Amino acid sequence: MNQVSTSSDVTLPPTARGRATRQALLDAAEEVFGEFTYERASVAEITRRAGVAQGTFYVYFPDKKAAFIELVKELNHGLRKAIAMSVEGLTDRIAIERTGFRTFYDYVSRHHALYKIVREAEFVSPEIYRWHYGRLAEGYVKGLEQAIADGQLRPDLDVHTISYVLMGIAEFTGGRWVLGEGRPPPDDVFEQIIGFVERGLDARKGATP
Repeated sequence: MNQVSTSSDVTLPPTARGRATRQALLDAAEEVFGEFTYERASVAEITRRAGVAQGTFYVYFPDKKAAFIELVKELNHGLRKAIAMSVEGLTDRIAIERTGFRTFYDYVSRHHALYKIVREAEFVSPEIYRWHYGRLAEGYVKGLEQAIADGQLRPDLDVHTISYVLMGIAEFTGGRWVLGEGRPPPDDVFEQIIGFVERGLDARKGATP
């Protein structure tokens, strides 16, 4: 699931100025797609918020769908990068889960539109929708496999299934608190979430003799 086919080719601009303009368009697109439905979002509104002429949009993206797909890729990359940086140097799997969950809540606090954009992606581009979750799961699977090899987690875990279970916990609890309350889960709730994850994963508590 490393490749996503689209109807249009999008290449990165060769100049710093071009990359800055492209980024401004993607930032504006995140606002517009998050505020409106995909169908109601317009190129005119995206360029207005980006502060560029409407024709400039087509220098960087062939159409609205191409920009939407690139935005999903960027949000996905940003989330994975934030989590990777936050857990760098950690070796205990439960500590990694704890830090990763907090980083996820922080990221969606700064990118509320991620939820709406990904949900719409299921209908706008099923391929990018599947790619988004598949790409997130790839990193999760590698980490879980390493933890099992290190004897930290139960050896009977189906890491592919568990990666989606853990992503689901993070996504739905983030929706409940970050979107619903405008803040990360309170500390007592967070500890219940991590306690649930730990009891399901921790070899010291969950492994069979």
